[in-house]
Amino acid sequence: MKYNYEFEIKYQEVDGQRKLRLHNLENYLLEVAGKVADELGFGIRVLYPRGLTWIITRVSLEMYELPTHCDKVRFETWIESNAHMLSTRDFRIYKKNSDEWVLIGQCKSVWAILDLHKREIVNAFDDPIFEGCVDGEVIDMPRVRMTTIPEPTGSIPHPIVYSDIDYNGHCNSCRYLQVMTDAYLPDYYGKKIRLDINYSKEVMQGEELTTHYLVTPDGVQYQQKNGAGETSCSAKLSICD
Repeated sequence: MKYNYEFEIKYQEVDGQRKLRLHNLENYLLEVAGKVADELGFGIRVLYPRGLTWIITRVSLEMYELPTHCDKVRFETWIESNAHMLSTRDFRIYKKNSDEWVLIGQCKSVWAILDLHKREIVNAFDDPIFEGCVDGEVIDMPRVRMTTIPEPTGSIPHPIVYSDIDYNGHCNSCRYLQVMTDAYLPDYYGKKIRLDINYSKEVMQGEELTTHYLVTPDGVQYQQKNGAGETSCSAKLSICD
């Protein structure tokens, strides 16, 4: 089953080129995924009293065009699968041109359920609340494997502070992307882009997150490490002519 949600892009969500910022776009995807989970009966309001919550582990996003202030955008979404401790949720993104909805992007996201006390991923998909929710349609977006950056173009530290923390008690997933693009952002305006993000280790308030970035011929690669030198998040922004 497919679900659709419409939004109007706000002026505070666009950048100096009047295009929707990437971390704000990701925030819309997360909000839509949360709305669907609530509708289906396994959202945060149900999981939280059980000591559980949703976390996102991977995002693959292709955008052919970025919307601007006052554009009306529609997110079509569905659950591709719930298997092997992971839930895959797909999206198509449309912008309204006159009376027509035009496809401007697509996304594949992978989610897991976190035990808030053990801080471990758990398998909860055998619970009856998840029955009958899988649509099954697959968006073909091959996974991009992340590699270690041996010699970064630049490295910028960022202390994890109050405004970085979300209701799960760790750094908000969109904040990682915001810190990355603040560190370095190539000129991608007017071009098709692909963004891949892997979340691997949560960081908490008081820790330091260092963004290492490597400028490549087709975009930029990011690797964020905590104070112990462990990779917390990695990403690649590719520009397609």
